[in-house]
Amino acid sequence: MNAEDLFWELAAELQAADPRVVEGTIMNGRCLRVGKEFLALVDYKGSGLVVKLPKSRVAELIDQGQGQSFAPAGKVFREWLSVPKPDRRRWRALLREGVAHVAR
Repeated sequence: MNAEDLFWELAAELQAADPRVVEGTIMNGRCLRVGKEFLALVDYKGSGLVVKLPKSRVAELIDQGQGQSFAPAGKVFREWLSVPKPDRRRWRALLREGVAHVAR
């Protein structure tokens, strides 16, 4: 399954479980939000899953080799993790973690 198909399949699961998760737009593309807060997007210039998490968690996951910085146009977004390779279990867990973070 490609990254975009997997992302939107997981998005549907999240939306069914939590009505605060809605589709929105970011950088002229589709994304997920929790209310007005950005949560995640998919495959922006080959980035796979891009999810918003606490800065410390992003740094930890990058240090563990479980993701990479998200840096569109060269600017690193410290609260955003990119996970290029589609992985259902991992992406689902990160999206849930992201919901908990942005819903605070």
